[in-house]
Amino acid sequence: MHVSYYKRYRMEIELAGKEFVYRLPPGYRLLGWDESLLDAFALAKYRSFCHEIDAHVFPCLGDLTGCRRLMLEISRKKGFLPAATWLLLCDRQGQQPDYCGTIQGIIDSEGRGAVQNLGVAPEHRNCGLGTALLFRALTGFAQAGVERVHLEVTAANEGAIRLYQRLGFVTVKTLFKSADVLNR
Repeated sequence: MHVSYYKRYRMEIELAGKEFVYRLPPGYRLLGWDESLLDAFALAKYRSFCHEIDAHVFPCLGDLTGCRRLMLEISRKKGFLPAATWLLLCDRQGQQPDYCGTIQGIIDSEGRGAVQNLGVAPEHRNCGLGTALLFRALTGFAQAGVERVHLEVTAANEGAIRLYQRLGFVTVKTLFKSADVLNR
């Protein structure tokens, strides 16, 4: 085993004066936080991250049990904000309901919003769902009186970085996260 370092960016957005309007494609809907949906949130998180670089940076994201534990920890944090925590459901007629995306929000000790784990399952990407999840969370932060929101993203996740920049996030800091990696 050896240690690898992953470059990450802290990105922020100022909420003042911004309105976040989104439209979900037909067959999708957002479900607000409810503890009875904990397993569905964990499943959506797992499906969104299990084959992504973030599962190497944060190994719990590559394991369904780890995702459930992480979701439970987030929901119990001081500052957890249900209004910024959403589950994406694909509920097309004639198909099984599919929990396919999630975002969680907390208010940190400085009163700023912190996005936790925005993710969309691969087969549901590139149709505006990440934007919808993020806009719904940002609306929840704004309704709670939060003026500034931040998130972290792995530098290799170019699609996510483009999304955040397009929506008004700016990079304010570069960080490095160490992770144990098995020799293969």
